[in-house]
Amino acid sequence: MTQTAMFPVPEGSDSPKAGVALGRAYQLHLPRGPRSKGYVYYRGTLLKEVDLGDKGQRQLLVVELMQRGVNQSRLAKVLKLSRQTLHNYRESYNRFGLEGLLHGYKPSESKSREIQRRLHVEQRRPGTKARDLARRRRQEREARPQNGELDLDPPRYELEAVAIDEALKALDEDRSEAAPSSRLPAQELPFAKNHEASASRYAGLFILLFPLLTQWRWLDKLFVRVGRQWRIFMIFLLMSGLNIRSIEQLKHVRREEAGRVLGLGSLPSLPTIWGQFREVAEKQSAQGLMADLFDDQIDRGLVGARLWFTDGHLLPYTGQERVHASYHTQRRMPVPGQTNLVTSDERGRIVRFEIQEGKGDLRDTVVRVGDYGKARTGRAPIQVFDREGHGAEFFSRLVEHHIPFATWEKQADKKRLEAIEEAAFTHRLEFNGKAYRLLEQTKPMVHQRVDENGQETSHRFELRRIVIWNLSSNRRASGLCWDAERGLDLDLFAQAILHRWGASENTFKHLNERHPLHYHPGFGLGESEKQEVDHPRRKAIGAQLKTLQTQLARHYQQLSKTRPTYNRDGTPRANGKYHTLKQRIQQLETQQAQLRAEKNQLPERIDVSQLQDYRSFKKIDNEGKNLFDFVTASVWNARRTLIDWLGEYYAKESDRVDLFYAILHSHGWIESDDRWVVVRLEPLQQPSRRYAQEQLCRKLSGLGAKIPGGKWLRIEVGDTPL
Repeated sequence: MTQTAMFPVPEGSDSPKAGVALGRAYQLHLPRGPRSKGYVYYRGTLLKEVDLGDKGQRQLLVVELMQRGVNQSRLAKVLKLSRQTLHNYRESYNRFGLEGLLHGYKPSESKSREIQRRLHVEQRRPGTKARDLARRRRQEREARPQNGELDLDPPRYELEAVAIDEALKALDEDRSEAAPSSRLPAQELPFAKNHEASASRYAGLFILLFPLLTQWRWLDKLFVRVGRQWRIFMIFLLMSGLNIRSIEQLKHVRREEAGRVLGLGSLPSLPTIWGQFREVAEKQSAQGLMADLFDDQIDRGLVGARLWFTDGHLLPYTGQERVHASYHTQRRMPVPGQTNLVTSDERGRIVRFEIQEGKGDLRDTVVRVGDYGKARTGRAPIQVFDREGHGAEFFSRLVEHHIPFATWEKQADKKRLEAIEEAAFTHRLEFNGKAYRLLEQTKPMVHQRVDENGQETSHRFELRRIVIWNLSSNRRASGLCWDAERGLDLDLFAQAILHRWGASENTFKHLNERHPLHYHPGFGLGESEKQEVDHPRRKAIGAQLKTLQTQLARHYQQLSKTRPTYNRDGTPRANGKYHTLKQRIQQLETQQAQLRAEKNQLPERIDVSQLQDYRSFKKIDNEGKNLFDFVTASVWNARRTLIDWLGEYYAKESDRVDLFYAILHSHGWIESDDRWVVVRLEPLQQPSRRYAQEQLCRKLSGLGAKIPGGKWLRIEVGDTPL
């Protein structure tokens, strides 16, 4: 698919003969001087047309070309600018974003805007950007090592993946947080700006930082991987915690109030946020961040390692490109999209997730997750999955990998289950407030396979069948499990299977109600490696065979009700209905046999590149989605931890989740000085809820959360300090 040019090619400018070579295969053609219309070429092809008489377009062109590595001396010479001006443009964009670069440039001024500027002149940054940048460069020079010593340590956000574990161990030994932040200027650290107590309607979001900093070591991972780009993750934290479904919806957020709670000072504008997001996405750090999170939370016992539930969740795609189809369970039909295969523990915490094209491969994912759990914990957790994984071939793979599992039995004989006598159910179980009775049986399995030498062999093994009788609904169902010869208890497998039944299913049915699970920031598309489709001719022949079979069935029915007719001499009548039906049936059967023979000669699947007028499949770039889901998974796991801590102070379990979200959405006040960042929440009205809120805040303050730069975090409940 060709991409249309953003600017039309001007007549007479198809060739950059008079252009100035800038390096990196870029050329700049200025037929009427450096303050007129110019043309940018890349490898001899017109890239864009720019009006260099407009200062804003000139600044943007300079920043774009410098980011692409052109020769700065040639660029400065052809544009009649100094090298220092080019450097200031680039630094202004890196430090202050797009709006900072264009600060002071307005094509037109209205009277109301002039009045607003005079009213708020004291809140604007004093001096020009050039002076501000010079002051920052001077501070950085003064912070460099003295006495001729060189700082040979690389920045922590540029460490190789093999050194990440050592870096995190060093951060554990030195909780002063100086190590990951020592490479960044003080003003770029979280909560760097001191301020007096100020009101914020997002103060409750502060409770998420305590478990993320102390238990999940969240900022440590961000500084190791992305360095100064940590800000976009705090914005994603705001979106995940308050269920803001897109970056565009941030325009409704109070920028100052939210920015202070997140340690940003003020929430950036939408163009700046998108710029920060693109900078992080270009680093391709999502897989590293996800691996750090998954490995660390298992090693430190933050997620369970007994039962792991793996399930696929549809991520729909509504664009115009052709992508592989996933499956919509509620609508019971394939829809364009991807599948997010998520593994969670029995408490609903996310263990790991992986986004796959189309429907995804649940079976392969379960095997890899089982091997991964065995490598991290020394013993494979019990893998629980739905009926999609049912099959002798898959069960055989799990047994050979020595991975225990539990699942529902597919296509179980209901009449056989109902015929089992009540006295056979000797085991009782209470689960989720319901009573069950259990029966254990043995089911032999045989898997026929072909080995490497082409010889057919069979793998024989036995599974445990559990018949579950729900006494409240009087329904019976059966499940299959294998305990890897550990002698595991029957109750454990029964509870694992019941977790996959209706309202007892794991928490991902409810995650999207509270958090933006389906949001995909920044769609990028590329060519998919999976370009095979069902042979279109085979599909067409299948439709024709179905039509022929319908016609044959109708003719057979008519023939059975028709009697043959004869002439006077006893010969069958040639134009009789009976004879006509028989001839028509013979023609249809012959046509059916020909189509079947043609279908058998065609391959089942074919590459779309071999077809004419057939669009190829596109693959969605999930870098941005993985970055956002890294934050969503962290917030979801921290939420589960905070709810468990609330259980120590609030006995009503059915209301505990609502209490957590009431605290999360609390208003309050925030204050920051050289040592402390203190948040005070408005007290809840109900006495029992207020008590739980106060005790939770005391517990969080006692965790000793400390941020880069040396400031401690504290949260409390009380009246307004203003």
